[in-house]
Amino acid sequence: MTVYFIGAGPGDPELVTVKGQRLIRACPVILYAGSLVPPEVLAGNSAELVVNTADLDLDAIVALLAHAHAKGQDVARVHSGDPSLYGAIGEQIRRIRGLGIPYEIVPGVTATAACAATLGCELTLPGVSQTVILTRYATKTSMPAGEQFGDLARHGATMAIHLGVRHLARIVDELRPHYRDDCPIAVVYRASWPDEERVVGTLADIVEKVAQTDIERTALILVGHVLAAEQFAESTLYAPNP
Repeated sequence: MTVYFIGAGPGDPELVTVKGQRLIRACPVILYAGSLVPPEVLAGNSAELVVNTADLDLDAIVALLAHAHAKGQDVARVHSGDPSLYGAIGEQIRRIRGLGIPYEIVPGVTATAACAATLGCELTLPGVSQTVILTRYATKTSMPAGEQFGDLARHGATMAIHLGVRHLARIVDELRPHYRDDCPIAVVYRASWPDEERVVGTLADIVEKVAQTDIERTALILVGHVLAAEQFAESTLYAPNP
């Protein structure tokens, strides 16, 4: 048997990969993160056991994986977005490795990609930013040395900030020394879901704009001059031959 850590994508059930969908429909056991994975992603499954793990702790989840292993049953372990980014799969993998349980990671569409799509922009533009930093804002868990928010922001690159909308005012204060007040910033709530909401502004006004909404969680912050750039060099990819 194999435990498949499957990225369900950002929310739209059509954004799960073909491989992920095939495995979800074929595996006899499905464990899914129900707080962020819509039930529609599981459509067409024939599993004999489907468990929403939103209220389970790590021990309970590993016990279910071990039980399936003992029965020789493949498991679709379904996470939101791409499981390798803030998916908490590392701790599960460490446990099942110790138990000799095989696993495979199936990538998924990231929330960052979904936000860029809904905003209709490219996150890397020649002469504006060729780097995207995916990070989170430190609250309960501290950041490793060299990854403090200011250390990352000083690059002036495009940033995708997870788990930070409740601390938006503090984030803006830390961004301002490294980006101009007119730097574009967007807060996207539940990108690609039916109730998706976008708030677009600048570092000067985004806090006030978001305060006028009910957005408190499940939102990604994108910041960078690429979000509104009009003056940028064309790439060499489609340049005519000299």
